[in-house]
Amino acid sequence: MYAEPLARLIEELSKMPTVGPKTAQRLAFYILRMPKEDAAQLSQAILDAKAKIHYCSNCFHITDVDPCAICTNASRSQNVICVVEDPRDVLAMERTREYHGLYHVLHGAISPLDGIGPDDLKIAELLTRMKDGEVTEVIVATNPRVEGEATAIYLAKIIKPLGIKVTRIAHGLPVGGDLEYADEVTLAKALEGRREM
Repeated sequence: MYAEPLARLIEELSKMPTVGPKTAQRLAFYILRMPKEDAAQLSQAILDAKAKIHYCSNCFHITDVDPCAICTNASRSQNVICVVEDPRDVLAMERTREYHGLYHVLHGAISPLDGIGPDDLKIAELLTRMKDGEVTEVIVATNPRVEGEATAIYLAKIIKPLGIKVTRIAHGLPVGGDLEYADEVTLAKALEGRREM
C-alpha cells in the first residue's frame, strides 16, 4: 500500500506506546512534510537522547550527568527520600514545587502476576542509601494500584526496623471532584488520609 520506506516508518512509529496505526500514519506523513533540516534535527535528537541519557548511579532517575542534578543539589533535604516507581513520577512530584528532598526510582512495582518481585526492583540500592544513618524519613509515593500498594507495604516492612520513619502519600478525591461520582475505595482512602484543619 505504501512505498517501503514509508511503510517502515509507520511500522516503527506504531511500536511506540499509545500510538496506533492511524496515529503512526499521521505522524509519518507529518515527518515527510517536514523540511529536511527539521527531520534531521528530530532524528539527531532521538540519537542524542539514546546515547547520552542514562540512570543516576545514586537515585536511578534519568540524567545526562552522574550523579544527577537533584542528588548533587546541596539545597535539597538530604534526610528525606521519596520513593517512586518511574522517572516520570519524579517529574510529576517536581512540578508541585512542594517537595525538596531526594528521590529513589524503583523502576517498577512488585507484581507477582507479571513475575516482578522485590529483587527485580532497585530496593537493595535504596537500603544501601539508608546505611549511613542520614536518612530519617522515606516517603512512599508508589501508584495507588494493587502493585503500588503491595510495594508500599513491602517497603514499610523492611525499612521500619531500621528506625526510619516511613510515610505514604495520601490518596483520595481529586481537587475539583464531586463526592457523588467517587467510588467506595476512593472515598475510603480519602477518609483514611484526612488531616486536621
